[in-house]
Amino acid sequence: MPKVELYGTPGCPFTQEMREWLEWHKRQFDEYDVEADPAALARLSAVTGGRRTVPVLVEDGKVTQIGWRGRGCVVNPS
Repeated sequence: MPKVELYGTPGCPFTQEMREWLEWHKRQFDEYDVEADPAALARLSAVTGGRRTVPVLVEDGKVTQIGWRGRGCVVNPS
């Protein structure tokens, strides 16, 4: 199975929706809060080319989805 990572924020409802979708489909994933974890924010920036829209789904090191069904939240730099 591919390694799945979800990058998001607690306050973004679209992150919550993507998480629920992953759980519904019984996908195992690691979740990272890019507001609380500077290293996760740096990884997010690296894989998205600097985009700061969440949620972001990464499978085996490649971005497979940015946003959820065309919607997302912008992470402001701290």
